[in-house]
Amino acid sequence: MKKLIGLFLLLMITCTADAQLEEMTKAVRDGNYKGIHSILVSKAGQTIYAQYFNGYTADSLHDSRSSFKSVTSLLLGIAIDQRLIKDVNEKVYTFFPEDTAFTHDPLKRMITIKDLLEMRSGFDCDEWTDDGKDCESAMTQSNDWLKFALALSMKNKPGKVWNYTSCDPMIVGGIIRKAAGMSIVDFAAKYLFEPMGITHYQWTVDPAGQGMTAGSFYILPGDMLKIGQMVLANGSYNGRQIISESWLKVSTAAFIPIPDNCSFIKFSRSKTAVPQQTYYGYYWYNEVVRKKQGDYPVIFASGNGGQYIMVIKKINMVVVFTQGNYESWTAKRAFDILATYIIPAYQ
Repeated sequence: MKKLIGLFLLLMITCTADAQLEEMTKAVRDGNYKGIHSILVSKAGQTIYAQYFNGYTADSLHDSRSSFKSVTSLLLGIAIDQRLIKDVNEKVYTFFPEDTAFTHDPLKRMITIKDLLEMRSGFDCDEWTDDGKDCESAMTQSNDWLKFALALSMKNKPGKVWNYTSCDPMIVGGIIRKAAGMSIVDFAAKYLFEPMGITHYQWTVDPAGQGMTAGSFYILPGDMLKIGQMVLANGSYNGRQIISESWLKVSTAAFIPIPDNCSFIKFSRSKTAVPQQTYYGYYWYNEVVRKKQGDYPVIFASGNGGQYIMVIKKINMVVVFTQGNYESWTAKRAFDILATYIIPAYQ
């Protein structure tokens, strides 16, 4: 009798979840949420929902934008796991002894890898605010993006002020290349992508042939889901440990409050969740989705236009969004979809 009751309850839960997700699909197709290209959901490592919109398909490579920074964080962790790099407290200048940029600036010689990962390098750059100095645009117009980033002038003491810049992860990519003795493209393929069966993608490279580690990496949404599943499983994928659990624990724990009481839920204008402060870690974000039914901490990668990999450990779930809502608050509407449809389906 107990088994029959259990099966009945499971069936009821499954039907309720399916109804919620069908309602979500209808809301997107009816235009209530514009610019959505894909939504994928996995539960306990199994894909339970995958829908593509506005002409996009499962085979459409998508620009991950800055959500790829979170992948760069994974690559740095792998380099530390491989003992190619001692730890995040190593000084950046020690990896570039031939570069004269550090010679005359004592502040610059203080920068650690951790400072780069936390967006607290101290460089005179700020891509987060409208009135900030956009170093990324100038970097991508140069012939050598790494050299450009290393030559940036300083504004603050390293480790003190959070200023978002794509130049920081570009330097992290250069550090990995120096430590591993191979290009970041080859390193990522060998230690991350190939072991996870990720084979169809496209790097953006600078004129010097260096892979971009701050964004503009083209990937399948299904492979973004794989990355989230690996993070959810504490670094394991299909029984293989891709990255150490200890690195993921440190890198995805976010303690730096993003300025101006930033909240992705607030920007999403959701009516079903209460805005909470967003925090930053090693190129990963954290925010709690607070609903009447409880709190749901979300670890996520974020890219301009609405490219998200969301890991919700409380309900053993990964959610991926790809969108075309560039330079618009509507990109954050994904968090309203998460709070209104996806979490209630499986809470």
